[in-house]
Amino acid sequence: MRIGVPKEIKDQEYRVGLTPASVRELVSRGHVVMVQAGAGAALGLSDHSYTVAGAKLVPDAQAVYGDAEMIVKVKEPQLSERALLKPGQILYAYLHLAADREQTADLVKSGSVCIAYETVTGPDGRLPLLSPMSEVAGRMSVQVAAAYLEKPRGSMGLLLGGVPGVAPAHVVVIGAGVVGTSAVQIAVGMGARVTVLDRNVDRLRHLGLVFGNRVVTVYSSVDSLERAVLSADAVIGAVLVPGAEAPRLVTRAMVARMKGGSVVVDVAIDQGGCFETSRPTSHTHPTYVVDGVLHYCVTNMPAAVSRTSTFALNNATLAYAMAIADKGWSRALAEDRGLRAGLNICRGNVTYAAVASAHGYAHVPVEQVLA
Repeated sequence: MRIGVPKEIKDQEYRVGLTPASVRELVSRGHVVMVQAGAGAALGLSDHSYTVAGAKLVPDAQAVYGDAEMIVKVKEPQLSERALLKPGQILYAYLHLAADREQTADLVKSGSVCIAYETVTGPDGRLPLLSPMSEVAGRMSVQVAAAYLEKPRGSMGLLLGGVPGVAPAHVVVIGAGVVGTSAVQIAVGMGARVTVLDRNVDRLRHLGLVFGNRVVTVYSSVDSLERAVLSADAVIGAVLVPGAEAPRLVTRAMVARMKGGSVVVDVAIDQGGCFETSRPTSHTHPTYVVDGVLHYCVTNMPAAVSRTSTFALNNATLAYAMAIADKGWSRALAEDRGLRAGLNICRGNVTYAAVASAHGYAHVPVEQVLA
């Protein structure tokens, strides 16, 4: 198979779909890998390292999209990239379509075969291709909150962990999944006072066993969520409904009553965000203020630590990429139920129910497409 790796063009997105080591694996199996010149340069992966691994360097995105049967990316294709997609071409990347009507329409129109990292499932029902970036974003969220609680950043001027005689900041984490657990781990390590809310009592029990009395676990209800948010100095939104829009759990009215100078980090922003006041931001313009509350809603947080993120992502995505390349997309999906769950759009059909529901498309089951 001819596999293309374009340079990412989203704002300050430095990750790359395949590392040289991943290229070498694919080339060793008889595949041709075309890498756009400079695709990995920002994270220290030189063009030379790709050619040594067996890649064919091409000058621009047009050359990548024009000749590749499968495109391997990190973030969703931007408008100019979507215009380059061809009918039947495989797109393998993060897509987050439920919160993006325009992208969904363009991908349907393209006739391409779109496999979304974030909805591929493992044998245990978890999300193996989303987990590495969720771990990165969860850890980063507390670092970000700590930085933006500083006065020069426009907040109230709190040290997250406090000092002897002065209480630490109160960090509230909404959601006890991969993002939430990673956020709790860093918040506890930095000495914050931590509250985590979820409706999965087993997840709360696990966090209680791991962190003991360093974390307060709370069953999430409208009342408990409101009380926690209003007492927080920083709130981490870590809610996920796989493949669907995130529920808007924190209302505008709640935000209006939060402490002045408090910080919101909405990690769920890729799926629309879990605060009514959330809107997507970029690394160039990461924050805005609503009712005195600073909001950080960057849609590609892990790009800030692009080298770590790229290697972590490749560890998870490569095996599936090899399966698709070795077998072709239809056979690979037919043989792997988890990979089949990753198919969101196929040749003009919306095959993921939550995406179809979000944007008013007819849902065409994957099995029907494969048949």
